[in-house]
Amino acid sequence: MDNSGKEKEAMALMADAEKKLKSSQSFFGALFGGSSKLEEACDMYVRAANMFKMAKNWCAAGNAFSQAACLHLQMQSKHDAATNFIDAGNAFKKADPQEAINCLNRAIEIYTDMGRFTIAAKHHITIAEIYETELVDIDKAIAHYEQAADYYKGEESTSSANKCLLKVATYAAQLEQYPKAIEIYEQVGTHAMDSTLLKYSAKDHFFKAALCHFCVDMLNAKLAVQKYEEMFPAFSDSRECKLLKSKTQLLIFLIWVMFSTQVKEYDTISRLDQWLTTMLLRIKKTIQEDESDLR
Repeated sequence: MDNSGKEKEAMALMADAEKKLKSSQSFFGALFGGSSKLEEACDMYVRAANMFKMAKNWCAAGNAFSQAACLHLQMQSKHDAATNFIDAGNAFKKADPQEAINCLNRAIEIYTDMGRFTIAAKHHITIAEIYETELVDIDKAIAHYEQAADYYKGEESTSSANKCLLKVATYAAQLEQYPKAIEIYEQVGTHAMDSTLLKYSAKDHFFKAALCHFCVDMLNAKLAVQKYEEMFPAFSDSRECKLLKSKTQLLIFLIWVMFSTQVKEYDTISRLDQWLTTMLLRIKKTIQEDESDLR
């Protein structure tokens, strides 16, 4: 479908908006209906942005939404400004991830100033996802997930906060920041085991905390598993706990083949994802190093 006509319409609207903006800034324009001309210019920018979206000119759409947002700020319409910055961010996401982040940050500033922390948290997550998938900057992704979690906690949205913290823990473990990951997994696991709805997920969090322990220190890992069993008796009967206990026994008997078999048995029930595979390979290396030290 040829959308060149839509793009021409959008460009004409942009030109008209510029004229309205200039006339509102003149002495007589400001004196007679300056604010109404700003509103008309805003409307034209938004209409132009939507035309650009139909033409799939995402950068032009983002720019038009940004122009509208800035005019709304000028008119002290904070909510409308934030909405247009979000629209701009969504358009830029398809063409210019960094500019998308810039627009989303502008919106977040407005929402936090208005005390709308839950909405601000949601957009911090969007920024984190852009850093994850588009810009591949994990440290910045972690920072935005942490900020989102902080805002959710302040609004008593513990479940949403924990989802963000689990993303932080996943990346912290991958970056070998094990104490940070362990603290989060234990915190979320403790919260889950006290909830009727979330109780089943607690074993997964304690399992991942234990894996992080195994990557650091085999003895403390064994103590951690015992602690989790005492805290959450249902953990003892889980296949996750049985796998962890098999690794503890492996350290005593120094038989690596048994560990490989246990991993295979676990894998047939619950397909290992990339994170688990990475952690298990690190633990394999730790066990092999411990075996060498004991020889």
